[in-house]
Amino acid sequence: MSSKESCRIELRTAIRQLSDRCLYSASKWAAEQLVGIEQDPAKFTPSNTRFQRGSSSIRRRFRTNEITSTPPTGVAYVSTPVMEEDEAIHGDFYLLAKSYFDCREYRRAAHVLRDQTGKKSVFLRCYALYLAGEKRKEEEMIELEGPLGKSDAVNRELVSLERELATLCKNNTIDPFGLYLYGLVLKEKGNENLARKVLVESVNSYPWNWSAWSELQSLCTTVDILNGLNLSNHWMKEFFLASIYQELRMHNESLSKYENLQGMFTFSNYIQAQIAKARYSLREFEQVEVIFEDLLRNDPYRVEDMDTYSNVLYTKECFSALSYLAHRVIMTDKYRPESCCIIGNYYSLKGQHEKSVVYFRRALKLNKNYLSAWTLMGHEYVEMKNTPAAVDAYRRAVDINPRDYRAWYGLGQAYEMMGMPHYALHYFRKSVFFQPIDSRLWIAMAQCYESEQLHMLKEAIKCYKRAANCNDTEAIALHRLAMLHRELDQPEEAAFYYKKDLERMEAEEREGPNLVEALMFLATHYKTQKKFEEAEVYCTRLLDYTGPERETAKSLLRGMRIAQSGFPSMDVEHFHP
Repeated sequence: MSSKESCRIELRTAIRQLSDRCLYSASKWAAEQLVGIEQDPAKFTPSNTRFQRGSSSIRRRFRTNEITSTPPTGVAYVSTPVMEEDEAIHGDFYLLAKSYFDCREYRRAAHVLRDQTGKKSVFLRCYALYLAGEKRKEEEMIELEGPLGKSDAVNRELVSLERELATLCKNNTIDPFGLYLYGLVLKEKGNENLARKVLVESVNSYPWNWSAWSELQSLCTTVDILNGLNLSNHWMKEFFLASIYQELRMHNESLSKYENLQGMFTFSNYIQAQIAKARYSLREFEQVEVIFEDLLRNDPYRVEDMDTYSNVLYTKECFSALSYLAHRVIMTDKYRPESCCIIGNYYSLKGQHEKSVVYFRRALKLNKNYLSAWTLMGHEYVEMKNTPAAVDAYRRAVDINPRDYRAWYGLGQAYEMMGMPHYALHYFRKSVFFQPIDSRLWIAMAQCYESEQLHMLKEAIKCYKRAANCNDTEAIALHRLAMLHRELDQPEEAAFYYKKDLERMEAEEREGPNLVEALMFLATHYKTQKKFEEAEVYCTRLLDYTGPERETAKSLLRGMRIAQSGFPSMDVEHFHP
């Protein structure tokens, strides 16, 4: 049996088992990967493979090397034995409970299964109680503080669930799904070390539950913690590593994993979206735009991950494309958090910041832990000069994900606006720690060092150098480096950066005051150094301008000719009749 065929059989079984236990997100994820495996053309007609064939070109275009379906070296792609069902008896009660669960009547579902002892029934009863507690917690939060307020409301079912699941675990009468739920409860209660241990046991026993991998990922906040996990080899582990590398800002490693996985899951829309998100983090916007366009052609009603696409369109100021995307998601599912975020980006690009905030708040009412909405709403408040509201939004974002560099950067901006550069510097340092390849963050920190209150110019120079090495697309760093060295009376260093800035402006065919400033400084500098030929080149270029720089260039040229001839000035007007 081929490795592709064994993956298909595993996923088909897993989809049924996950759906039967109402783990619908994990079931949907598994189904998407199942369809992502390239079908055998001998068994399927062209019409059945149309869903897959539509986006093959884009996958070829952005592959760094040719990848076959052979698994990566050292990874054992062996099928874990599929669990046997244990609910032959009392299956009718389970079916009734599942029906109640599907209708979101969680307590009724738990009540039906109160006397059932099978592992499957115990899991669904406990899971229903957990979700009933979560539902009541959300209601209490809204009643006490409003939909976006902070509250001390807790899931009241956690204590009893922890007790019951711990007993089952101790008696070794718990299945991998029960372990997943036990890990979830432990995480909610703050017992992260034990939660990690339990979740590792769950995914090692049953690796096809993507929800368990996702919870485990949220508990691995450092590379050291990740390296300490004792995970069995299975192809699902590769998906987990690719995802967590992205979360830990190891974008190149993540891309490598996803591109290897594409050898097996050639048409997985999930993998394509994750590659786009990794490239977005690397600021490769042109490639990201092409990938998302292809993804939408293949899956036109997709809303998931489209908020990242809207961020790219916003950054590139693509009004029409962002307008079209906003209209598209409204027609597909207007009240999804991602849809509201896309519409918020659209209004922000139009400069309608109040309307933008309305949609970001709507996204947060739908999902108060939606990280992007908190961060983007903070940006809007900064634009509206409402710094207290911006600080609150950014703080909520870092509470959700302390690794979100955009929120730390936003806090730095907000405190800088309030004239508190020491606080701003602290937050800018946090942001560059989590995203050291973004030139904008280094420039913001450098400008903070330059402020009147700090005036730490040597530290600013260090930051601008880092920005210049991080592909400074806004062309700020080189010019500022030249000016700071000039201010510190370091003419050689200033000349070096003015020359580099000049070369860049010429390559990009940019004109403006920075170009004139560079030419003026270099002409004067080389004249002072008695390098007349080089100085003459820059002076000659200044003669093409019509402002005062033209007259300065003429004066410099006259001075150099006199110096070269060795005679004093002999202008006619110096002689009296």
